[in-house]
Amino acid sequence: MKITNMTHQEILLNTIRKQISKNNSLIDEIAKVLDISYDAAHRRISLKSKFSIEETIILCRHYKISMDALFNATDQLVVEKTKKISTLSDFRDYFKKTNQIIEKFKPEETTIYYAAKDIPMNYAVSGTLFSKFKFFIWYNLLNKEEIARFEDFIFEERVVENNDYLKMFFEKSNRIEIWNDTTINSTLQQLIYFFEAGLIHYQNALYILDDVTAIIKNIEKKCETTSDNFQLYFNELLILNNSALFSSPDISAFFLPYNALGYYVTSDKKVCEEQLDYMKNQLKNSKSLNLSGKKDRKIFFNRMHQKIEFYRIKIENYVME
Repeated sequence: MKITNMTHQEILLNTIRKQISKNNSLIDEIAKVLDISYDAAHRRISLKSKFSIEETIILCRHYKISMDALFNATDQLVVEKTKKISTLSDFRDYFKKTNQIIEKFKPEETTIYYAAKDIPMNYAVSGTLFSKFKFFIWYNLLNKEEIARFEDFIFEERVVENNDYLKMFFEKSNRIEIWNDTTINSTLQQLIYFFEAGLIHYQNALYILDDVTAIIKNIEKKCETTSDNFQLYFNELLILNNSALFSSPDISAFFLPYNALGYYVTSDKKVCEEQLDYMKNQLKNSKSLNLSGKKDRKIFFNRMHQKIEFYRIKIENYVME
């Protein structure tokens, strides 16, 4: 069916129809979103009545449809943006928004593709000292206030504790992570920076290294046991950027980072399909550490452990000088 033979209202309705579940009534959807009666929604869907400008805007905003892209066939699209983090309470709003997005997905039907420039966020909502350190880093990178010591950083545990759904979702979904040799570098460099600046205690720095070691060992164990819902790929060429694609049969969402923690998010079908093709192509250029032989797997993880040990020795020697 050619778009040129359709009215603008038909184009909009067809686009919305593709976004909702096949089990849902389009009339009920329109009535609910526009807060109008069933009969009024039916008249609009049967083209007996036209959407007003205000109604069109409401529908486009609700279903995240770009009117420019829809009616002018341009490359523009509508994206959501996570809230700017200026206070510690903003972390709760950030994760609340993230949960609202992923609650639309069924974890057992979802595949998450994660290009890990840094240790993925799902490892940082674990309630460990490493978790607190990552929040400390994010807060200092995003806030203009003078940097305080890590030990003085008042971190509300419920920010992490309230993210049980986020942790559960990652554990139950099919997760495909792409790492390279530099994925843990930023965390290690951040740790030594704050340690040498006198902003984190020696013993806490070592405890955080212990947590990072535990994360790497847990991932290595999953690769060795060929976990059904976790795959790790090593890519030597790809410049990773912490982008993530949530892909399921009915809906997809692409998260593109714009600062240390913030993301632009779009569910645009074309964009998500293009990103899925891109991710799959990168996997072809990557080495599966689940399917690789023991030697290749050991080489990769030993590099991680050697880097951690290098920073451990560096911290210990710094104190002894």
